[in-house]
Amino acid sequence: MKIEILKENLKIGLTTIERIVGRNLSLPILNNVLLDTDDNFLKLISTDLEVAITFWILVKILKTGKVAVPAKFLSAFVASLPNEKITIEKKEQNLYIECGNFKTHIQGYNPEEFPIIPEFKNAEYLEIDGEKIRQGLAMVIDIASTAQTRPEISGVYFSFLKNTIKMVATDSFRLGEKNIFLKEPVKKEYSFILPQKSAREIMNILENKEGVVKIYFSPNQVLFEFPMKEVAHPQIQVTSRLIEGEYPNYQDIIPSKFKTQVTLKRDEFLSQIKTASLFSGKVNEVKISMNKEKQEVEVFAQSSDVGQHRSTFSAKIDGDGLEVSFNYKYVVDGLLNIKSSEIIFEISKEEGPCILRPVGDSSYIYVVMPIKSI
Repeated sequence: MKIEILKENLKIGLTTIERIVGRNLSLPILNNVLLDTDDNFLKLISTDLEVAITFWILVKILKTGKVAVPAKFLSAFVASLPNEKITIEKKEQNLYIECGNFKTHIQGYNPEEFPIIPEFKNAEYLEIDGEKIRQGLAMVIDIASTAQTRPEISGVYFSFLKNTIKMVATDSFRLGEKNIFLKEPVKKEYSFILPQKSAREIMNILENKEGVVKIYFSPNQVLFEFPMKEVAHPQIQVTSRLIEGEYPNYQDIIPSKFKTQVTLKRDEFLSQIKTASLFSGKVNEVKISMNKEKQEVEVFAQSSDVGQHRSTFSAKIDGDGLEVSFNYKYVVDGLLNIKSSEIIFEISKEEGPCILRPVGDSSYIYVVMPIKSI
């Protein structure tokens, strides 16, 4: 293999693929990036066996070939080079790099030991605006459970319905559902559970990118493909295994009737909760009380170590006056995911699930369970 490539293009590619590379002692080949020539492109591939990232770069190919090289080491080295053209050549198992006054030799590894990345030939796919996917993931990704005792809720659930894509995450204490409404109906309904790590990589890659994303489906894997701007060719592919098992029938826990509905200003509510959290103690408990007569919400917290805090603010309250206790962190997370200036806070009963949702936007709901007051 011998190629000529611009330093900045190689740096961007290596920065993208190296994020999933860790220190793997049992399979050291996974610590490497695979460099492979593909038509007029250099193809960079990394994987941790759960998720794989492939990045294509337009280059001048003088000789075809492939080699595996330590990913993080190569990325750090390329970042230190001058912003000039780089010549990369493989000799035996090693990589020789020339750039300006730099002449470097890096020990490589047998590319045949690198895992084979699944292909999605003739697979069905859906096209959707990438920014909508990124925004949707941002609103649910941190809600997924980090415990492995219930792997089916440790990822983001995707449900492709006729005119809607639903993204859902839960840890059994709270739940977020984001709906993306499609201009054209999907040809076939699908659903899958995407691991949280894969979802986070997709979200990171989509940051500040414009254009359409293709999502390819298969029974055990999913592929997200991002195009190049210059030519009709993929620039990045993220291939991920899927989490096995059935996602819980989460819609059963979303209440359809409420005793109390409160309309309030998001920023004011968020500020009140954050202030009260300083007095919330070890269990993070904050009490929220609705006074229908005064059209007022009270936020209260106390701790034997610090003291107590009480504050009130105006709101539009319909229904019964109730008092409910929450883990303040869960309420704050929900409010941060909502961008509208006003929110609706709906309470089904004192110890039943409650809902936070933006005013004038039916695409997002956040369900949070109260805690029993101590």
